[in-house]
Amino acid sequence: MSLYRDEAVVLRTQKLGEADRIVTLLTRHHGRVRAVAKGVRRTSSRFGARVEPFMHVDLQLYTGRSLDIVTQAETLSPYGRTIAEDYPLWTTATAMAETAERLTAEEREPATQQYLLLLGGLRTLVRREHDPELVLDAFLLRSMAVAGWAASLTDCARCGAPGPHRAFAVALGGAACPSCRPPGAAAPAPATLELLAALLSGDWALADASGPRERREGSGLVAAYLQWHLERGVRSLRLVDRP
Repeated sequence: MSLYRDEAVVLRTQKLGEADRIVTLLTRHHGRVRAVAKGVRRTSSRFGARVEPFMHVDLQLYTGRSLDIVTQAETLSPYGRTIAEDYPLWTTATAMAETAERLTAEEREPATQQYLLLLGGLRTLVRREHDPELVLDAFLLRSMAVAGWAASLTDCARCGAPGPHRAFAVALGGAACPSCRPPGAAAPAPATLELLAALLSGDWALADASGPRERREGSGLVAAYLQWHLERGVRSLRLVDRP
């Protein structure tokens, strides 16, 4: 039996048998891990509430043949409790967790940056420092950048011509100059691309001051960009309440 310990964010859970759950975790050092939490659906379980979605936990596990086994769980940050009581936070966190799972396709492949991004995003949601829609779009843009799909939001994504440019072409990788602009490219307002650039860089003063039009248009571009690279949409994004 090979024991190991790691920090993790619980991405999702599913029932197994009469009393167990399978928990999907994004860990600091071991990437995405699926494990069995035995007996956690019983009222007498010692750590059932600690392995609910969005909880930040310190875990001890041992390596199984197909699924690992959770043997200990200690709460580090009870984000899940606060998020579960607020539907907009819950839908936003669900979309973030699904994206993180999709972007860590290989189990046990270290993904420390994705872990830290998700942890920071959940912390920001719970503290209500910014609107959930902005936190979500910032998380999606940064997660795609970590995965190697950083959107170009100022210079042309194809030829590198200095911007800003008026066109945004998902298939090209972002902004497009007049020479490279393909048919059907979107033409967002300049303020929309400025908002997305602010979210990617962490300029929250500019992002918080943005208007509903820019946020709505920016969210559509981010969702389309994510869907293009994942080759299918993130289902939970449809649950997010957009203004």
